[in-house]
Amino acid sequence: MNPKLNEPKQNTLLENEKINRKLQINHTRNKQQDHTQLLDTAASDFRYENCKDEYWNPEEFSLLYATPVWEQASQTQRIILNQLYWVAYYSQIISAEIATIYFNQTSAAGLYAQEDFRLVCDTLDLESAQERAHINAFKVVSEEVEAVLFGKRIFSYGMRGPFTETMVFGDSNPFKQRWKKLQLQTFGLLSADNTFLACQYFTVRGVRTLNGKLVQHKLSNYYQKHPNQENAPIPSKISYYHFMDESFHFNSSTIISHDVIHCLKPPTAFEKLVANLGLRGCQKDHYHFSAAINGIFWYDPALYQAIYQIMRSPIFDMSHTEAVEMMRRCFTEESEGLHLSYQTHTEAIDSYKVYLEKLDYVWQSNKQMSLMSSNSLTKYLTTQKKAFNRTPPSAYLCD
Repeated sequence: MNPKLNEPKQNTLLENEKINRKLQINHTRNKQQDHTQLLDTAASDFRYENCKDEYWNPEEFSLLYATPVWEQASQTQRIILNQLYWVAYYSQIISAEIATIYFNQTSAAGLYAQEDFRLVCDTLDLESAQERAHINAFKVVSEEVEAVLFGKRIFSYGMRGPFTETMVFGDSNPFKQRWKKLQLQTFGLLSADNTFLACQYFTVRGVRTLNGKLVQHKLSNYYQKHPNQENAPIPSKISYYHFMDESFHFNSSTIISHDVIHCLKPPTAFEKLVANLGLRGCQKDHYHFSAAINGIFWYDPALYQAIYQIMRSPIFDMSHTEAVEMMRRCFTEESEGLHLSYQTHTEAIDSYKVYLEKLDYVWQSNKQMSLMSSNSLTKYLTTQKKAFNRTPPSAYLCD
């Protein structure tokens, strides 16, 4: 046993038995139930031909569900819309997980100088390895599906760096993209050398994960309740394996951001500012909701071109005029699908409020999700009508 050195007393993790025990249990169980090999095997075994005629998610988690195009779609078209929801949804998750891998690493660096923080860093190392397996599985399925159906990318994309805007279809422009890149780079530098910001990155990660947790639980249920799990479509298995890993990741975010904080010095005014700006950025990213895809807060005008290509593809075989009119009806008129997406948006807001309510350093505007809560069905429809009228039909024509 090492002799005690004559150093200032610190409130280390090992001295807080309850918090340390939480971390140990979560880390140990995640290692024991690690789904990396199952995900790799599923990705290797995937053949679109083998599962192209069946749903991969609950029916309500289909692209453009309960919109005019869904109401007139054939059963074959509905199955493809269900599969395209999977492709679109997990293409967004890839973007988020690329950023997660990077900020796991910078946050771990910010904890190196702290006594007894090895367990947190080991947890983040395991999670980053799992994220890489998730990304690979999502890409394998998404790229094969789009290659077969369209011969080109619609929702998927080549690998990207961690400083690209996380929202794949967001309300952005070149200036916003450059500004967001600078913000992400700056936070990476700050969190790599600041213990409080390293820990409180997980407040943002926890909030961002919450909505995914709500939706992915429902997606994973499709496999869990499948009458023949052995022969269930591989993408549904991937949804389940991913959700199981992410459940442990969410636990990590909560323990680090809500408990480990008590092992740190109180945050300075600057640290509070940076942490709250991160949460404010999350509100901006999650401000919108989409009639096209329930559960991801995409900005629908950015989706118009993608949806137009699907309407013009052999799947629907619409003329240019028919496609534009169908899009007008789907995006500028109320529908059950729009209401379901707004309901998910509202549920997310409520869960974010609960997650943040006991964190003293968080601004009231973030605790109340004031910006995110200010959106509404009326604002959505007004935005879509302006955007649709602003874009001439000829803009949707593809080569």
